[in-house]
Amino acid sequence: MAADSRTDGFLRWDGRRRIVACFRNKAANGWRVVAGNRMILVCASILSFFLAIALVSPYILGDPRTLNPANRLKPPGVENWFGTDQLGRSVLVRTLYGTRVSLAAGFAVAAATTIFGLLIGLFSGFLRRLDGVLMRIMDGIMAIPGVLLAIALMSLFGSSLQNVIIAISIPEIPRMARVVRSATLAIREQTYVEAAITNGARLHRLLVWHILPNVAAPILVQATYVLASAMIVEAILSFLGAGTPPEIPSWGNMLAEGRQFLQRAPWIMAFPGLMLAVLVLTVNVIGDALRDSLDPRLKRRIGP
Repeated sequence: MAADSRTDGFLRWDGRRRIVACFRNKAANGWRVVAGNRMILVCASILSFFLAIALVSPYILGDPRTLNPANRLKPPGVENWFGTDQLGRSVLVRTLYGTRVSLAAGFAVAAATTIFGLLIGLFSGFLRRLDGVLMRIMDGIMAIPGVLLAIALMSLFGSSLQNVIIAISIPEIPRMARVVRSATLAIREQTYVEAAITNGARLHRLLVWHILPNVAAPILVQATYVLASAMIVEAILSFLGAGTPPEIPSWGNMLAEGRQFLQRAPWIMAFPGLMLAVLVLTVNVIGDALRDSLDPRLKRRIGP
C-alpha cells in the first residue's frame, strides 16, 4: 500500500511537471512569435508611449481644471502647443490627462470581460447541462445594443468612471463568452481530453490544465478588440453626457465641449479625436497581428 501511494504521488507530481513545462513552452513560443513580428513591436511601442503618458502626466503637468479666461480660445502656438479651450484651459494638458481615462477604462473593461467571459465560456462549453441556460442569458444580453444598454445602466448607477467600466463590461462579456465557448467545444472533442476524462481527471484539472492553455490565443486576440471597443464606447458615453463627470478631462467630454466652437476653435475637438483614433487604431492593429501570428492557417485562408 505504501509503495502504491508513493507511485501515485510520483505520477501526480510528474504530470504536474509536464503540464507546467507545456505552459512554459507555449509562452516561449508565443513570445518568439510576437518578437518576430515587426508590426506588433511598432504598435506595442506606440501603446507603451501612451501608457507612459498616462503614468507620468499627473507628475509633470499642471491641473487640467485650471482656468485662465484671458487666454480663452487661443490657437496652437509656442506657449500652448494644442491651443486653449473656451475657459482658457490647456488643450494639451487635458488631452494628455484624457489618455489616463481612456486607458484605465479600456484595460479595466478588458480585464473584467476576460475573467467573466472566460469562466462562462469554459463552463458553458464543457458542461452541456449549463450550456443552454448560460448561452440563452448571453443571447438575451447581446440582443440589446451595447451602447443603449450602457446608457441605461449609467442612468441607473450615476456618472463615475467605475460605473462606466461596469456599464461597458456587461455588454462585452457575452461576446468573450461565445469566443471561449466555441474554442472549448472544439478542444473538448480532442483525444487527449477524452483520455483525461476516462482516467478520472477532475473538472478543475481539465479546465485549468487541458482547456485553458489551448484557448489562450483566441482570448488574447478578443481582449485586444474589447480594449479598443471599450475606449470608443467610453468616449461615446462621455460625449452624450452619460459617461464620466464633466469635470474629468476625458476625450469624450472634450469632444462634447468643443462641438459648440467647432468653426471658431476646431483644435478643441481635433487633438483629442486624433489621439483617440491613433490609440484605437494601434490596439486594433495589434489584435490583427496577433491573430495572424497565432493562427497562420487563418492568415493563409483570408490573405491575398
